[in-house]
Amino acid sequence: MIVACCQLAPEIGNFAHNRAQAAEAIAEAAAGAAGVIVLPELVLSGYCFESVEEARALAVPADWAGFDDWARSAPDSVVVAGFAERASDGTLYNSAIMLHAGRRTIYRKVHLWDREKLFFTPGSEPAPVVETGLGRIAMMVCYDLEFPEHTRSVGLRGAQLLAVPTNWPYSERPAGWPAPEVLLGMAAARVNRMVVAACDRGGIERGQRWNEGTTIIDPEGWPLATAGTDGWCRADVELAATMDKALSERNDLFADRRPDVY
Repeated sequence: MIVACCQLAPEIGNFAHNRAQAAEAIAEAAAGAAGVIVLPELVLSGYCFESVEEARALAVPADWAGFDDWARSAPDSVVVAGFAERASDGTLYNSAIMLHAGRRTIYRKVHLWDREKLFFTPGSEPAPVVETGLGRIAMMVCYDLEFPEHTRSVGLRGAQLLAVPTNWPYSERPAGWPAPEVLLGMAAARVNRMVVAACDRGGIERGQRWNEGTTIIDPEGWPLATAGTDGWCRADVELAATMDKALSERNDLFADRRPDVY
């Protein structure tokens, strides 16, 4: 199965542009036979809000009709993307949506990063693990990946692939090393024996640079692909391998856990 991550560069406040850019990327990935398509965090709005009012103006409800257009352009794919969600009571969430087989699954980011707390309310539900025709797929958003309890929880619930829309602010690091968030994704993949597809964003927004660290990671924790100069990242993955949690004749990733002592 092909997984495609589309490292786009949303423009803050330019909803029409962002919508068209996302729709074009989804259609292109589907035409390239991608089974799973992942887009960045807050792909419709941009990230660096200046006020709650700006964030609210760029938010959409979970039943926004535009998501139907995305689904129709990729009918055989699982599409995961981040967006600013405006709930029926007006509450704002930093959310992700999964579109598959006529269904919408929503996840509201549990762990908010820095200034996100000025605009969004944290989610209060576990990350979903969705049974799809392609495998069991979970989703989280950006900073969520840094909490091993969170990623382990979807592993224990059978996730074979974790899709992570992200906006990773640029971080300094030693020459030759990937962004630290990529290392965390590699660890999450390895200790849970699952594929991790983290889709970062590009561009510069209100002076903020990004890591542009989009990476697809195999169940052993090794990167299969990273974003090229065009921002695209594609890899052929085998989800069946994620079902075997054995490390050796006497060791098993999950059976060896000792929750009675931690």
